[in-house]
Amino acid sequence: MKKVLLSLGLIALTSGFAMAQDSHAGHNHGAADQAAPKEVSNTASSLKPENMEFKTDMHDFGTVAEGPDAEFKFEFKNTGKEPIILSAVTASCGCTAPEWSKEPVLPGKKSVIKAVYHSAGRPGGFNKTITVTSNAGVKVLTIKGTVEKAPESSVPANKSMMKTQ
Repeated sequence: MKKVLLSLGLIALTSGFAMAQDSHAGHNHGAADQAAPKEVSNTASSLKPENMEFKTDMHDFGTVAEGPDAEFKFEFKNTGKEPIILSAVTASCGCTAPEWSKEPVLPGKKSVIKAVYHSAGRPGGFNKTITVTSNAGVKVLTIKGTVEKAPESSVPANKSMMKTQ
């Protein structure tokens, strides 16, 4: 009896799968398209990373005080024949925050990418990169410098041995 019930259950289960497959006719969940190949457009972009013509791709802040943010604006010009669209601008670490326009940079126009280095609590040398990804390709910018340690506070630390109840 158990074998009969088990067999009926398997038959019902497999027929359910077959019915589910039939109801998915018309789409293939990402499988290769078996239909005729689609026509490929030959309108590839003519832009190259060189079309983002930066005045400089490296800035040395020299020595900066610990605490305030150090900022520099990397200015570039679109020397290509198509708009440049910056899709991502990422810093090599969380101590650097890039800011940029999300608007396309039209041919012949200029734009800026601002690099902000957070110096608080980071005395010593730094050398950080900002990676610019666009429809023209990838460009890497660099900021570097030395953060001078802030002087110790003139107010003495409270080292009281007094106990409170």
